[in-house]
Amino acid sequence: MMTKVLYTAESQAKGGGRDGQSATLDGALSVTLAPPTALGGSGKGNNPEQLFAVGYAACYLGAIRYAASQDKTLPAVPADATVNATVGIGPRDDGGFGLTIGLKVNLPGVEKEAAARLVQAGHHICPYSNALKAGLPVETVIV
Repeated sequence: MMTKVLYTAESQAKGGGRDGQSATLDGALSVTLAPPTALGGSGKGNNPEQLFAVGYAACYLGAIRYAASQDKTLPAVPADATVNATVGIGPRDDGGFGLTIGLKVNLPGVEKEAAARLVQAGHHICPYSNALKAGLPVETVIV
């Protein structure tokens, strides 16, 4: 459970949702959204799965680096470390849609056992991992 909110990002989506515009309210990020061709869209824009994948990969790599900086029993994270995130979307058996998520962590020069400890520590720290693990509740307010 989170004890204190340190930062809040706010965004707004317009248009058709998956086929429209979305931007942060502070103006730092604006994207044109379009469903991928695999879902019958034009593919001429980004989609929520891409945005989730980009955010999760960056956050998780940062969490691994943070874990190593805080716990000296963990190995250092190499400068050329990478995290690839995959996010898939498809229909659920009980209706609606669901996501599949995968992470591929590349830690060049780090032995497998040490890499496994880093990966586990990253999941403990990363807010994306924690939200997924906890089934984070979503508060919805009608305005």
